[in-house]
Amino acid sequence: MTGLLEVFRKEISDNFNSKRFIILFLLVYIAGIASIYIAAQNIRSSVDENTRYIFLNLFIVSGKDLPFSFPLFMSIFIPIIGIALGFDAVNSERTSGNLSRLLAQPIYRDDVIHGKFLAGLVVIAIMVISIVALVAGLGLRMIGVPPEAEEVLRVFAFIFVSILYGAFWLSLAILFSVLFKKTATSALTSIAIWIFFFLFMSLIAGLVANAIVPVNESSTFEDVVKFDTVYRMINRINPGTLYSESIQALLLPVMGSSSPTMMMIGIYSGLKPTPLPIAQSLLIVWPQLVGLLALTALCFIIGYVKFMREEIRST
Repeated sequence: MTGLLEVFRKEISDNFNSKRFIILFLLVYIAGIASIYIAAQNIRSSVDENTRYIFLNLFIVSGKDLPFSFPLFMSIFIPIIGIALGFDAVNSERTSGNLSRLLAQPIYRDDVIHGKFLAGLVVIAIMVISIVALVAGLGLRMIGVPPEAEEVLRVFAFIFVSILYGAFWLSLAILFSVLFKKTATSALTSIAIWIFFFLFMSLIAGLVANAIVPVNESSTFEDVVKFDTVYRMINRINPGTLYSESIQALLLPVMGSSSPTMMMIGIYSGLKPTPLPIAQSLLIVWPQLVGLLALTALCFIIGYVKFMREEIRST
């Protein structure tokens, strides 16, 4: 336990004192302030006297000319932060020879990887909590509408899901840091996977789903439902999809489903959407949370086993 705490303190200190962290921190804050400014400028046109959860609209409203919302900002920057904190966690120490000197001390090998992961996770948590607090504080001052108790709970749930999403990308980056000897290789591989998930996974899922269940103008309601089921089942391999579905259900209580397609079908069918209580929203996002946790655990376990079995020689 002592070795774990020592590695944890060292990694926390290195992260907070590095130029990379300062640059990421500034970029995150600038983008967060920009998103809340856009939301505050357009929130009047998106709410009326019958609108509930006005405070939550700060996190979902985007501009007409610039469709940049806070969830979109978080879905882009959280993977970057996780990758930046983990892509050189092990291989840089191995290349410089610090890893062999570190393991020569009375520190267990598993304490090293555990301490690095926990330190990165704490940094991600600090950044997420601080940017959400900044957005909430500025938004509250700009719109002057205090949040309800349920809105506060939903924001806390949103913070938890965002930290879990960051934990996945951190564990993935640490995995590649263990697998590859060069930091550039691990960084490029992590970024390539992020780009694949962000840009191409939905396209591939749509093509596969359309090949299994073709949908056109003459398709029946059952065909549309089957297509949406197959599409979402394939697309949920993407952790970004799990994250977006989770925050959609949490920050948009009026949606009775995490599927936009099913929501639009309900609207066109004449069903009036009603806000769900937070307990129902949490039940909806529970499978997504389990999926994110499973993917995070899988990446970390593979990296952990590989790190524990590899031979580390002094240089």
